[in-house]
Amino acid sequence: MTDALLAPEFLRELEILKRRLEIQARSGGAGERVSRRRGSSAEFHEHRPYEPGDDLRRIDWHAFARSGQPVTKLFRAEEDAVVRIVLDASASLEFGTPSKLDAARRVAAAIGYLSLASGQRAELWIAHPTGAGRLPLERTPPRRGRAGVTALLRDLSRVSAGGGTDLSAPVRALVEHAPRPGLVVVVSDFFDAGPVTSALGLARASGHDLALVQILDPTELDPELEGDLSLVDSESGESVEVTADGAAIEAYLLRITGLIEELRAFARRHGATYVRATTDESLLALVRRLVARSID
Repeated sequence: MTDALLAPEFLRELEILKRRLEIQARSGGAGERVSRRRGSSAEFHEHRPYEPGDDLRRIDWHAFARSGQPVTKLFRAEEDAVVRIVLDASASLEFGTPSKLDAARRVAAAIGYLSLASGQRAELWIAHPTGAGRLPLERTPPRRGRAGVTALLRDLSRVSAGGGTDLSAPVRALVEHAPRPGLVVVVSDFFDAGPVTSALGLARASGHDLALVQILDPTELDPELEGDLSLVDSESGESVEVTADGAAIEAYLLRITGLIEELRAFARRHGATYVRATTDESLLALVRRLVARSID
């Protein structure tokens, strides 16, 4: 199960990246997050070898004098940090080979591993199709520490895509049911008719730190369509007759570019992270940009 979502070489890179994951929001509960902050609110946790870029004030000079090897002091803060991963499970994520859902699950697994391996709490929230009395968001049991990695991967392996969803509804449901702030990572293609940025703004106003991860298929950015076609919406099941000429392709590209610009502008305006990748790209590169809190 681990190899399917987190290949061994991927895990080795994540072990390096876990030290760089920072969460701006804090839930306020007791926890075991390793903190870079100074002061009485943190206690010494452990040493680790110095790495370029570490705060020089964190070097233990006494240990350096004894061993000749520079080491950095890590502290355990008296507060809880929680990462909530919202995974879009609508039918549009099934598109492509490999599917966008496969890539999204791997990204979610990587984010969860980064959180759990650094002593934080991780929660998986699955955005389901709405309707028939079903809640728009399913929360799996919270996981903590490395012991929670296997259970999180098992939760992710069970996620299947289907139907349509208004992504704003799951985000609003999360804000309602998770009032204590943390990092909310939304993994989706963001092909959504609802006012998702309005819901994300509500989450930000509620104190949550935000990261948006957009997964696309290469053909969605460079469509290879030509002639008279009958296209079926994977989420609604509705079909539409189109002529895929130059004008139609240009109109489509304008719409998807507009979506990307909307997400990018939201991230800039609200101090959020926005990273984007296609399923044929390196997901490790995407995770590195996520940890660096980039805006693609």
